[in-house]
Amino acid sequence: MFGGGMSSTLATLCLLLLQTGAQGFGILPGKSLNHLEITEKAILKSAVQVCRSLALTEGTGFTTPPEPLGTEAVAVACGAPKSAKNFRQAIQLITLRNVRVDLRHALNASFHFDDEMFAGGKSIIVQGLAAVKASNRQGNYEAAREMLGEILHPAQDFYSHSDWVELGNKLPNSNLIKPGASIGNIAEESRATCRNCVGDDCRNNILDDIIRDQILTSGYFGIVPFSATKPTGKCSHGGAVDATSSIEPKGGINKDTTSSSHGFLHMDAANVATAASIELLEDIRRAAGDREFLQMLGISKGSSKALCFVIDTTESMSDDIAAVKNVTSSIISSKVGTDDEPSVYILVPFNDPVVGPLRRTTDPNLFRNVINSLAAKGGGDLGEPSLSGLRMALTTVPPGSEIFLFTDGPAKDKQLKSAVIALIERRQTVVNFLISGAVGPKIRKQRDTNRQQVGIIPAASVQLYRDLAQTSGGKAIEVDKTDILAAASIIIESSTSSQVILVQAARRPGRTDTFTFTVDESVKNPSVFITGRSLNYTVTDPSGASQKNTDSSGSLITSSNSVGNFQILQLKTQVGQWKIKMESTHPYTVKVIGQSPVDFLFNFVEASQGLFKGFDVLDSRPNAGVEGTLQVSVSGSDTATITEVALVLSSGSGEIKASVESQGSGNFLARVAKIPSEEFTVRVKGQADTVKKSMIFERMSSTSLRGSNVTVTADSDSTLVPGEPLSVPFSVSTSGNGGKFIIRATNDQSFTLSSPSSLIVETGNSTNSAVSLLAPLNTPSGNDVTLTIEAEAEGSTDTNYVVLRISVISTVTDFTAPVCRLRILQSDCSSNCSLAMWKLSVSVTDGDDGTGVDRVSLKQGNGNLTITTAVGTTGKNETMASYIASCCSPDVELLTVDKVGNVGSCTFTIRPSTPSLGTKPTLSSLLHLSATVILGLHTLGKLGIL
Repeated sequence: MFGGGMSSTLATLCLLLLQTGAQGFGILPGKSLNHLEITEKAILKSAVQVCRSLALTEGTGFTTPPEPLGTEAVAVACGAPKSAKNFRQAIQLITLRNVRVDLRHALNASFHFDDEMFAGGKSIIVQGLAAVKASNRQGNYEAAREMLGEILHPAQDFYSHSDWVELGNKLPNSNLIKPGASIGNIAEESRATCRNCVGDDCRNNILDDIIRDQILTSGYFGIVPFSATKPTGKCSHGGAVDATSSIEPKGGINKDTTSSSHGFLHMDAANVATAASIELLEDIRRAAGDREFLQMLGISKGSSKALCFVIDTTESMSDDIAAVKNVTSSIISSKVGTDDEPSVYILVPFNDPVVGPLRRTTDPNLFRNVINSLAAKGGGDLGEPSLSGLRMALTTVPPGSEIFLFTDGPAKDKQLKSAVIALIERRQTVVNFLISGAVGPKIRKQRDTNRQQVGIIPAASVQLYRDLAQTSGGKAIEVDKTDILAAASIIIESSTSSQVILVQAARRPGRTDTFTFTVDESVKNPSVFITGRSLNYTVTDPSGASQKNTDSSGSLITSSNSVGNFQILQLKTQVGQWKIKMESTHPYTVKVIGQSPVDFLFNFVEASQGLFKGFDVLDSRPNAGVEGTLQVSVSGSDTATITEVALVLSSGSGEIKASVESQGSGNFLARVAKIPSEEFTVRVKGQADTVKKSMIFERMSSTSLRGSNVTVTADSDSTLVPGEPLSVPFSVSTSGNGGKFIIRATNDQSFTLSSPSSLIVETGNSTNSAVSLLAPLNTPSGNDVTLTIEAEAEGSTDTNYVVLRISVISTVTDFTAPVCRLRILQSDCSSNCSLAMWKLSVSVTDGDDGTGVDRVSLKQGNGNLTITTAVGTTGKNETMASYIASCCSPDVELLTVDKVGNVGSCTFTIRPSTPSLGTKPTLSSLLHLSATVILGLHTLGKLGIL
């Protein structure tokens, strides 16, 4: 496989494809290509194709980005420069899931098309493709990306491991992604396919009759002691790791690298694999629609940020809800149509005991209406399920988003704190709390009387919100009811796009401390966010000039505003190193942000413990007290380099610097000697090119992380079928003290779940168990569930977790695309095409056993398309498509998509000689019509006529 599996698996690491102690893939031009490069190239090219098509459709200009394509250049060409970070993040997730197949499914031949497992390999692709389409339909783009990465791996390996290229094919095997279609003549089990290689030369080891008869075969693979046999006369995969390659016929046929057995065909195989990846992406695009496809790739107009509210709707929240309505209206009015328009709007209301329903939309007016429909009612006791609402939001917002939670009550579900922290860490999401019941009276009805009671949120409950805010890099703003509107207005400041963090810190207990930060040439509008009471500060600019909070005549702070325990300072924009000195004996937080396209992404990775050595991205906290590795990349610049990575301890007691090495394609590995067990953030320094010169930049992560002596691992590669229980195996180990570990398993969909409450784990050993999960039968296909499994050492604060996203996919039985049936075709086209119009009407149906028509759209044509639904002659709904165009535009192609993503195409071409047809065209009249109808999958070329 390209960059993985079999012999080349030794060169694989998730994302970076790094291998210690073995030959790796070349990344320079003319050298070997790997899964990462093939996948990224295909995604970039697909994005360019879609954006060009959209530009032509919308009548806007499109400038093709220069080669080699980069995420920043493609985002700019797509008119979405502020999506560059999300675009890069999406590509990384897809490539991660691609190369992870080598570490999780190394010996599953179907995932690699080894051992002539063509049926199994195609099944993985087809079923996975249906899952991607279902997830896209529900807007669950992250789940779609994960599955897409997994199926791209076998879709690419087919060309490296089979003899498709040796058979002379230069184009992809399109039937690999079509259910029920034959991928070719597959060698029978008894048919010999290879001869011995001559020495190191394996160019001609495939038998002549296999080539002549165009027979598909693939190499067998095995490792002693797992499996090192193959049927008589069959080809081997080849390479030093493949034990079957020493069994006659000796040698191999894989094209994983230029030095592989058939390495002379490596570039041919890689090029076809790239084309096949683009073809698979095009199928997903056609099913989803152009804008939705780009959203799956992380590209959207305006800001890449989501606007997400989690709102307490109990009776005492009337003032807060009014403030949210006001701020929402202001944001929508000021940002729609600008670069700061949120990419998605999300609302999670919570009452007692009801949480939700979650509302997610890209329509700002619909979101405004949903917000305006909120009303305060109910409640009764003091606590509310605020953490349940927050958890629901955390599993829905795009990674790196910002959430605003409004409440005036304590959390009655505080047992979810560790699960919420796990989600914050894994999704690197900022959570801001606006707490209006902490500093003043709170009115709330009792359940059993009409009397009013006055209460204040207990200090411990306020501290819970502060802890969560600090972990996420957010703010816990504490105000009384009269100031809630002023506090809510800071959302407008925080919803600005392209925010980067220059420095952030928390001190508890408070103390005098000085924080330095660098404003580089790309940073605009630097601001300081401060939470705390009874504090003083001094700001110093790069020239040495300073201004205190008590000095209103200084020029460094251009504006300031405060409400409750929160202050926001706007600084003048001046390039160089700044300082802010904080003085207080009370706890405080300080965060300096700016607007810049240049930011960074990171993941902790660890060496695989499986059969093949490599690195895998962690789904949990890294191991404390031992060496750790981060994968880091820069967004907002296709040429940026990273010069320093450090783990900055949140206590302010120091930092741990890492050694940094480039891995190509904008990726870097950073190794630290020891992962701390206390909280830390990640700081990155680097160099990026600007229009005039290179600049030095410095950024920090928002989320606080920590290491753990506990390790939790789980298998997340399955899908959940409604009504069928899914067993999710997991294991717990510890490098600390052994003993009893408390197990907590939760999910965000309230699905039926069972798990052990505790496990006994010995030091240095692991204990295995499983969680059982059951989705109701009526769960829509394409939904997903986030499962969090936590393990905590009894009597200790040491805990770890694993967070899994599992797709809910119903069994697909409909593999046929919707059918077009011609109803009306009228034209009066003459030699002067500009003087006449032509009309077309077709009905689109999905058959008696189909899932129903989901969408009919215009693929080609400059006319107007109108879609209506009517009851047909059979009593079932029929989708009617009416099209009208100038005779100067004689061609039209309609895409027809059903509710499981089967895509068909109806193409019509009208010529000047076409007679005018009524509602019942005759066969003789159709002979004058140059028209074809392509009805995808099993009905290509068929035209249905009533």
